[in-house]
Amino acid sequence: MRVIITAATNLELAGSAKKASQLFKKSKIKLSFHATGIGMLASGVKLTQLVTAHQPDLIIQMGIAGSYIKSEPLGKVMVVASESIADLGVRENGVFKDLFETGLQKENEAPFKKRKLTNQRIKKVNLLKTDTAVGVTINEITTSPKRIKEIFTAHNPVLESMEGAALHYVGSLTKTPYIQMRAISNYVGERNKAKWKLKESIEQLEAYVLTYLATLENSLNK
Repeated sequence: MRVIITAATNLELAGSAKKASQLFKKSKIKLSFHATGIGMLASGVKLTQLVTAHQPDLIIQMGIAGSYIKSEPLGKVMVVASESIADLGVRENGVFKDLFETGLQKENEAPFKKRKLTNQRIKKVNLLKTDTAVGVTINEITTSPKRIKEIFTAHNPVLESMEGAALHYVGSLTKTPYIQMRAISNYVGERNKAKWKLKESIEQLEAYVLTYLATLENSLNK
């Protein structure tokens, strides 16, 4: 089974890559690790190249995320069930309208379903039965209280990242199974990084990925 594991940065990826390469050296799972770069454009292009070159049976995207919900604890790992793109559209008279509201895109035009990029295989790939979340992807990290409220009202998200929608878009169009795993490192809008849990979140994420791969391997051996 060919599995590609990606993250935006080597900071998020390196620890898992080192440990998994050792633990699953003789496994039926053939792993490769790739940093895609930050943002939708870099991730979308790199993921497309990887799917074309490797034809994987599964893509795992791992990374940190901001949470809109402050009751969710920092460090918690969640699996993203659906994604929306929060900053693709037009702002008129102080109001932001996405492509669907402007009529430039139909709400069920592939790979969108009801305006969202939904992982249709989420129940099958969520092997650890982890809590799922609605995600939004945005190329500019959200800091303005007004913009945060605007995004939350429009999309009702739990998590925010800069690459998630790229995975859902490429995976859906190429019919490649995928799963997006995110550890909450901060709350959206909090710019005091002393209050972030970056190191702890990455450690939680690494442990989660290794557990996921072990579970995947066990399923292949049955």
